[in-house]
Amino acid sequence: MKKNIFIGGAWPYANNTLHVGHLASLLPGDVIARFFRQSGNNVIYVSGTDCHGTPITVRAQKAGVAPKDIATEYDSEFRNLFNKLNFSYDDYSNTMRPYHLKRVQEMFKRIYHNGYLYPKKELQDYCPIDNKFLADREIEGHCPYCGGFARGDQCEECLHTLNPSQLKDKVCKICGKSALEQRENEQLVFKLSAFQKSLDDWLKQKSDDWRTNAVNETQKYLKDGLKDRDATRDIAWGVPVDIEGFKDKKVYVWFEAVLGYITAGEQACQKNGLNFDDFVKNDNCKIYLVHGKDNIPFHTVIYPALLLSLKENYRLPDEIISSEYVNVNGEKMSKSKGNFVSVKELLEKYPVDLIRFYFSVKGPEKRDMNFIEQDLIHFNNKVLVGGLGNFINRNLSFLNKKCDGKVPRKLISDQLQQKVQSAYVEIGNLLKKGAVKEAAKKIIDMIAFSNKYYDEHTPWILFKEDRDKFYQVSFECIYLIINLANLLAPFIPETSNRIFEMLNFQPNGWKEQDMGGNVELDDVNLLFNRI
Repeated sequence: MKKNIFIGGAWPYANNTLHVGHLASLLPGDVIARFFRQSGNNVIYVSGTDCHGTPITVRAQKAGVAPKDIATEYDSEFRNLFNKLNFSYDDYSNTMRPYHLKRVQEMFKRIYHNGYLYPKKELQDYCPIDNKFLADREIEGHCPYCGGFARGDQCEECLHTLNPSQLKDKVCKICGKSALEQRENEQLVFKLSAFQKSLDDWLKQKSDDWRTNAVNETQKYLKDGLKDRDATRDIAWGVPVDIEGFKDKKVYVWFEAVLGYITAGEQACQKNGLNFDDFVKNDNCKIYLVHGKDNIPFHTVIYPALLLSLKENYRLPDEIISSEYVNVNGEKMSKSKGNFVSVKELLEKYPVDLIRFYFSVKGPEKRDMNFIEQDLIHFNNKVLVGGLGNFINRNLSFLNKKCDGKVPRKLISDQLQQKVQSAYVEIGNLLKKGAVKEAAKKIIDMIAFSNKYYDEHTPWILFKEDRDKFYQVSFECIYLIINLANLLAPFIPETSNRIFEMLNFQPNGWKEQDMGGNVELDDVNLLFNRI
């Protein structure tokens, strides 16, 4: 029976370019989506650009432009890069989209009427020069823990999470003055604490399935006890609150951005002639959320709590695909140190399928990844050129040269069939669990097996001594090639399509592929070049 598969990739924030950390954490979502489509399931795969909040506002103020200009610039860049990476989103949205704004306002009001948003008055930093309440990122000062430079939400040196009331020597980032006042202000607060037991129970159900980092980070938040959080703020750039008495406020970005999974999912379903509620609100649906380690609490605490607060029977996420971090040359990425690697830079230098397969095999699934460019080059030359490319090229080139690219149909040995059939089951089961790295390594094992098969059966000798055995071995090697291409399709789709074109073959799903008749090769060319 077909399953409904919903995959949500984390929404990159529109205040800086995509780097290799974004790529490593988001790529598994596309591999999983492609696998499930290939398996014949109904798939909705969404993401988008997170466009609101103070970092963008502060950056726009510095540049003398509107926040929308900054957000639009990065949204356009992200779309272009994801297209080049062959990410197969059913909908790539952004939080500026009118549909998103309207639906977030509707959901915010529903949560308010359900009793999970309540007004609360608190003292807040106010700048009398700029005549406004200041958001956390609009306040700078010194950290109470280390004395280093800090913003209202985090110390830049010791990385402690802060709130503005803790800062020493506070100044307004907008005007640079220190004459801040404490004035009473009223916000709407989300009753996150109301979902402590529900999320405790849910985590117990899921703890055996999720990655260790997801379980540990979620447990940490739940163990500390969930605290209610401001859901509105005084900022000019964001989703307007449509509730009487609070219409001068905006929805806090932590609240509205994760609801993008619903708004983008609804629009993707509309495009595909599906009903979103029918798609996600039943036991036949499986929901994957794909992101980096720093986003875990937003996907395992905040988003599930919002779903529960809507009281609309939304299914909570099933699989949390949470990657660790990517370091570069053994250090945390830093532009000042010159070890910041952007996705744009990588795509300008290397083929997309090399990038995709390298980060699939080397990705930070269970521990931090150390990216070294020379390692990428070595991977290309050893695995793609020396492994996959070598097996395919020496087979097809020899067949073109010796028998005009034509091989009569032969029966495949039971032993070889069982090997291939088992690979589909094993690799498929790994991808269902989100174990992309392990699945990719199993395919590398299949490539090594195929090269060994070719070497041991010496078709270049059989061509002279036993033509019938030569055709038998060659047909079995073609069988291995089409199945390798099919297994690799979720990882390196461009290369897989090129292989199928060379073989004049149309694949038909995630299962053992059979040529079905005689082989007639089309134009054969090199798949990979040494770097």
